[in-house]
Amino acid sequence: MSVTLSEARLYANHLLAKLSDEHLAPLCPLLERVHTRPKEILHTQHAPIQYVYFPSSGALSNLVFLNDGSAIEVGTVGNEGCSAIELVAGASVANETTVCQIEGVSLRITVGDFRKTIQGPTPLRHVTESYLQAYLAQLSQSVACNRKHSLEARFARWLLLTHDRVQGREFLLTQEFLADMLGVHRPSVSLVASGFQKMGIIEYKRGQMKILNRAALEHESCECYAMVRDQFKRVLNVPYG
Repeated sequence: MSVTLSEARLYANHLLAKLSDEHLAPLCPLLERVHTRPKEILHTQHAPIQYVYFPSSGALSNLVFLNDGSAIEVGTVGNEGCSAIELVAGASVANETTVCQIEGVSLRITVGDFRKTIQGPTPLRHVTESYLQAYLAQLSQSVACNRKHSLEARFARWLLLTHDRVQGREFLLTQEFLADMLGVHRPSVSLVASGFQKMGIIEYKRGQMKILNRAALEHESCECYAMVRDQFKRVLNVPYG
């Protein structure tokens, strides 16, 4: 079911919010509100893309799968952006597998309608091209982070990104899912989470994560979080999540 202009304004996606009423109104009949659930696959690597998702709440994870079946997270998407951004560069199949990591709500548009709305120098094309630039910065920083920084620092960075994108300090997050996102075994995540709990930074029980000390979490994170956050502010003038 499509949304009205007033309804679209209620959904806190920063890309759509940058469009004027004049330019957002024609998009509204093409947008559909959907509820995304944990582990739901929205795009499959090397498969045709069907929809573009503009998250309002929750968070999506972009994964690259290797031949042995293993996967590594290369980027995340929250209410600062949209999924399947490679479409702006002319792609027709997904570069990555996109999975819902934190439950939330998105507005989605079919690929056909999205392509029509970014033909020529349209406002939507302008904001999505800017987002593509910021996302590529995130991608590059993620590669460096996964190669050079400790699990503790990456754990902190990942929690900061997620905290940015949820309402409140608590969200559902299993150790199994977090281990997959960080590319490590579950016992390693358990040890790191236990350490952060002892420092009073988080509280973690039965898959429920609660951020207790945001400042301490930022201190434990590597510089990658701040660098990508600042890039999003510079290019799009939006918060990172």
